[in-house]
Amino acid sequence: MKKNVNITSKRELTPGEVAKRSGVAVSALHFYEEKGLISSTRNDGNQRRYHRDVLRRVAVIKVAQRIGIPLSTIRESLMQISTGQRMSAKEWRQLTTQWRAELDRRIGTLIRLRDELDGCIGCGCLSMAQCPLRNPNDRLSAEGTGAVLLMGADD
Repeated sequence: MKKNVNITSKRELTPGEVAKRSGVAVSALHFYEEKGLISSTRNDGNQRRYHRDVLRRVAVIKVAQRIGIPLSTIRESLMQISTGQRMSAKEWRQLTTQWRAELDRRIGTLIRLRDELDGCIGCGCLSMAQCPLRNPNDRLSAEGTGAVLLMGADD
C-alpha cells in the first residue's frame, strides 16, 4: 500500500500545518506576516509556504505576547534573529535578557500601584488632593476646582 506523500518539501510547511502544529489560527499567521514577525515564500501555485523555523518563531511570539511584550518590540527583537534556521540558545538568551528588563520594570510599576491603592480605596473623588494614583501631588489643581477630568491622556 502506498503512503500519502506530502508534496511540500521537508523544509516547508503549509499555513494549515503551521496553524495545527503551533496552535494559532491561519489568520494569526497572516497577521504576524503582515506585521513583519514571520515570513513565507510562495510555491508555483502562489500558495504560502513557511520554513520549519517559523514554528519556533510563532512559539516565541506567543510567549512574548503572554508576558505583555508589544508586537513592535517582538518584531524588533526577532529582526536580530536569522530566519530560515533554528534559533540558537544564545539567541534565545539575548531575547529573554531584553524582555526580562521590561518585565522587571512592569513588575515594579505594578507593585507601586498595588501599594498606592490603600490611599485611594473609598475616596470617591477623582481630583482629591492627595490621591497617589489619579492625582499625584495634586497636579490637577492647576486645571481648576472640582472633578477636572474622568480619564487623562496617560490612562
